[in-house]
Amino acid sequence: MDVRRARLTVLPVVLAILAAACSSGKVSTTGPSGSSTPAGPVTLRLGYLPNLTQASAVVGVQEGIFTKSLGAGVDFKPGTFKAGPDEVTALLSGALDAAYIGPNPAVNAFLTSSGATKIVSGATSGGAYLMTKYAIKSAADLKGQKVASPEVGNTQDVALRSWLKSQGLNPSPGGDVTVVPQSNATTLQQFQQGLIAGAWVPEPWASRLQVEGGAKVLVDESTLWPPDGRYATTVLVVRTDYARAHRDVVTNLLIGQVAANNVVKAKSAQAQNDAAAAIEALTGQTLSQAVSDLSWIHLTFTNDPIASSIATDAARARDLGLVKSTNLSGLYDLSELNGILKSVNEPQVGAG
Repeated sequence: MDVRRARLTVLPVVLAILAAACSSGKVSTTGPSGSSTPAGPVTLRLGYLPNLTQASAVVGVQEGIFTKSLGAGVDFKPGTFKAGPDEVTALLSGALDAAYIGPNPAVNAFLTSSGATKIVSGATSGGAYLMTKYAIKSAADLKGQKVASPEVGNTQDVALRSWLKSQGLNPSPGGDVTVVPQSNATTLQQFQQGLIAGAWVPEPWASRLQVEGGAKVLVDESTLWPPDGRYATTVLVVRTDYARAHRDVVTNLLIGQVAANNVVKAKSAQAQNDAAAAIEALTGQTLSQAVSDLSWIHLTFTNDPIASSIATDAARARDLGLVKSTNLSGLYDLSELNGILKSVNEPQVGAG
């Protein structure tokens, strides 16, 4: 891949959004007091997962979109994680300032910290599936079987356990279905070896299980979200204290998010190839063209956090005993995002 050429491809999009935001006063180089003297370098540590459900983060980092939107006064330090709960641990310990994360870990972070984190943008909808052996014809066939999820309490883990319960199955320890939380790479290997019957996973792992493991789709999660199949897969979260101290930095991160989402929403061959190349560089896992093509069909990139689906996710997590409350008052801070969206004539988003 010619990285310089790829960056030139996205540059017009970034510049257009930056120009619009600047004209609306959304980008600032002043210090916290509003003086004309730039503040000293500020560090922004951003976490994300090397999955296609987080393609806006993957491409935003890979192509320098966030670096450009944040500006020279910010020391930008991106880092990858294996699953959302690990990001929550890093956020709540202060090791991360912001993270692309699934809705269930985002809710857990907010509830367990009494509001120390906020959802500031959506990123992705869709792209999660229960993939199984062809011999599995219905939920009943999963009795006595092992089914994998990425990690206990992550978004796909909650979806799997909730669905199993809705089908009259017991995913609790000692129940009639064993849920095996493990890395997605391990899941693919174990499926190929016949050690598990299936897995509820995000893209590109669902397509990898199909193309490389011979799995089939038993449940397309979008079918569980009437009437339009929309549900949050990835949102952008920031630490509340960081946002208070560095509002301009968070605003400029959101400008990068909108710019990156505009790039991946186009679903161009360039963006698709760049995302695949970045994932390979980050994980050592190569995505075949067939896997990449199939994965992108399943994804919708949106700045809308789809708050209604997050409320449902929270209720499911409570029913599973993973969270104690579903009081999400104060979870969202979308004012800066909506200001940016307005400046580039894109639809506003809501928290309810």
